[in-house]
Amino acid sequence: MRELSVAEQRYQAVLAVVRDGRTVTEVAAEWRVSRQTVHTWLGRYEAGGLEELADRSHRPASYPHQMSAELEAMVLELRRWKPYWGPRSLVLELARRQVAPVPSESAVYRCLARSGLIDPSRRHRRLQSWKRWERGQPMELWQMDVVGGFLLAGGTTAKALTGVDDHSRFCVSARLMPRERTQLVCDGFSAALRSYGVPEQVLTDNGKVFTGRYAQPPVEVLFDRICRENGVEHLLTRPRTPTTTGKIERFHRTLRVEFDTRQVFRSLQVAQEALDEWVAYYNTARPHQSLADATPASRFQATGEVTRALRPSPERTGDHWVTRRVASNGVVTVGYQQISVGKHYGGSPCNVLVSADLLQFWVGNELLKTVARTTRGEIRKKNASGTAPR
Repeated sequence: MRELSVAEQRYQAVLAVVRDGRTVTEVAAEWRVSRQTVHTWLGRYEAGGLEELADRSHRPASYPHQMSAELEAMVLELRRWKPYWGPRSLVLELARRQVAPVPSESAVYRCLARSGLIDPSRRHRRLQSWKRWERGQPMELWQMDVVGGFLLAGGTTAKALTGVDDHSRFCVSARLMPRERTQLVCDGFSAALRSYGVPEQVLTDNGKVFTGRYAQPPVEVLFDRICRENGVEHLLTRPRTPTTTGKIERFHRTLRVEFDTRQVFRSLQVAQEALDEWVAYYNTARPHQSLADATPASRFQATGEVTRALRPSPERTGDHWVTRRVASNGVVTVGYQQISVGKHYGGSPCNVLVSADLLQFWVGNELLKTVARTTRGEIRKKNASGTAPR
């Protein structure tokens, strides 16, 4: 038996009143609808017959709050220009361009959803219990880390030493390097200290380029030494807790998306120039949501305090220093004691700090190794061939 359509069912209810003479109350009770609904069906049948009993569209006749086609096109073009911008950033850009009236964030969100540019089902909502943690003033704490994935011509890649001020999110370091080495990391750290001053604390992970506290035996690496000599407290994260350095991790996410680390640069220098340009935009022009849409530079420079200057590195000259050249097999000989510092340092000048019980081996600003001294007495030969200071 064929199933009756909605219009046909309503038609039978109308016939029960018009043809059979039943009351509206009886028909409403039989069809389990209100009396007003039956009266509505009767009126629509009298006005247009059976066709008027079909379901009607509930769509409003007008949309007084819907954005115009011109404004919607502008929103979609801005999104195409900056595909990582969300509704908040798009509204800020429209306000900056003096568009009137400025649409709400929800209106822009619906516009993007209608165009298929965002998936409403993947919308992430922040937990109500979540709280933002930050230091009270600039230069109280820097978060630093090393991030990779910068593509160079020839199939090689580069890494960057990154650092942000915890209070202002100001990027204090974005220095590219061909590989992650202690000397290169410390050169970038020293450059940041010379440019912006010395913070009270620095927070890093437990990488070997940052600390030797967990080595066996524990040693002081160059990064720790720079912190100690300049009065910087070096804080370390707990193992397997990346959220401790959440601000620098969030900066890396922004860096990968907005700077687009998938692009390939001709050389390390070209990549560094492009990165410097983006960092300048990030610090001085890009509104930051966690800062109430202010720029990091405006918050970093808000304090009138004078930052501490970087202390100069001590000269490695005097009776306690000797100079050697690392052999091709990575061995350095001091007072008949042979110590291996690594083959990749072969041919490099090496400064050795000689104390009564210890030997410290330095190449440039990198402390390579500290070992116990097995010989006694003064080291007569201060400078090996070709290593005497000029």
